Amino acid sequence: MADAKARTAQRPSSNSASYAPIPHSPGPDPSVTGDSFRSGDSTRDTPPDQGDTSGSFLAYFTTKEFFITLLLGQVLAITNTACSTFSTLLANEGTSIPAFQTFFNYLLLNLIFTPYTIYRYGTKGWLEMVLHRGWKYVFLSFCDVEGNYFIVLAYRYTTMLSAQLINFWAIAVVVLVSSIFLRVRYHNTQVLGILICIGGMGVLIASDHLTGSDTSTDPNRSSSHNDQIKGDIFALLGATFYGLANTAEEFLVSTAPVYEVLGQMALYGTVINGLQAGIFGRSSFDTATWNSHVAVYLVGYTFCLAFFYCMAPLLLRLSSAAFFNISMLTMNFWGVVIGIAVFRYTVHWAYPIAFLLITVGQLIYYVGRRVLGEARKPWLGRYQERGVSGVFTARRKIESQTNMPRAK
Repeated sequence: MADAKARTAQRPSSNSASYAPIPHSPGPDPSVTGDSFRSGDSTRDTPPDQGDTSGSFLAYFTTKEFFITLLLGQVLAITNTACSTFSTLLANEGTSIPAFQTFFNYLLLNLIFTPYTIYRYGTKGWLEMVLHRGWKYVFLSFCDVEGNYFIVLAYRYTTMLSAQLINFWAIAVVVLVSSIFLRVRYHNTQVLGILICIGGMGVLIASDHLTGSDTSTDPNRSSSHNDQIKGDIFALLGATFYGLANTAEEFLVSTAPVYEVLGQMALYGTVINGLQAGIFGRSSFDTATWNSHVAVYLVGYTFCLAFFYCMAPLLLRLSSAAFFNISMLTMNFWGVVIGIAVFRYTVHWAYPIAFLLITVGQLIYYVGRRVLGEARKPWLGRYQERGVSGVFTARRKIESQTNMPRAK
């Protein structure tokens, strides 16, 4: 370490890159620069993923991050399916309050992460963060809230089959927005993997249609042609907002601590969702059934959704918004597994085939990726110097494998 510092000190000052520490990383080390990687011998000359040449075509499959990414994606899919199960149980009790259900989740996250962010930054630092970056989190919260709202609204007017098909648009939005604004370039294997995953989901939807399980369970849904179109438009809007929210969150958790992102998203989400629920959800709240079962289901839904929101940023750091969305495609499979135990569903023979296709698609998605996979974000610079050093970030791994001083 001392030898590396000596060699760095001998470098001409004209070659030193000026790096301004990230303001939202508490207590960063001002000595962290891009040139910290470039000093020293050849092993320090390039980031780990650039230096790995042996077997690089399958390099990512040999890392523990690959298995963590796959596992975390399925944990999130199962958790999201649990949320849907609790919503179904609430509906069976005569309680359908989608806006208020989500409100409790935002409120819980706000109570946890906003005070912790203030503790880490101090009141003055927190207010400065809100002043300079608050508008980004308002956008994120708005997209997240509206995505939930329009998808739930769509199921009142259109069939489940139509809504699920239109949800594929969220993947297209993520790929399009990431390519334009975040300079992400998708390889042929990634595109092929996405298409195979979508094909697997198509098998699931087809089996639902053949078995007659693609109809809406909402008794208030109208079957008129005009309402069908209205529902499809709502589903398209919801998928668009979801795609924008996922992409925005991937960007924000790569440049800021997770507790800041979750605290800000929950803070503005509580306000936006609260106002929307108060305006559009009062009638459903008044007509809802309230008993001990409903209370248990609401608590279960809130904790499952809060866990989902806490884990999602970690997957977005390890992978990308695109992989996040294709991981969620297995929800239907896990929904049937839970449905067998809770609602006595029967399994169609196409479901295991669909799950296998989606899994294979996820594997193909990572063929040709190097050791850092998608954790290395193109908008953070070659050495990830514009990113935050946190759990599952490429910058943290680069710091651990080089003599670069770790950001505090």
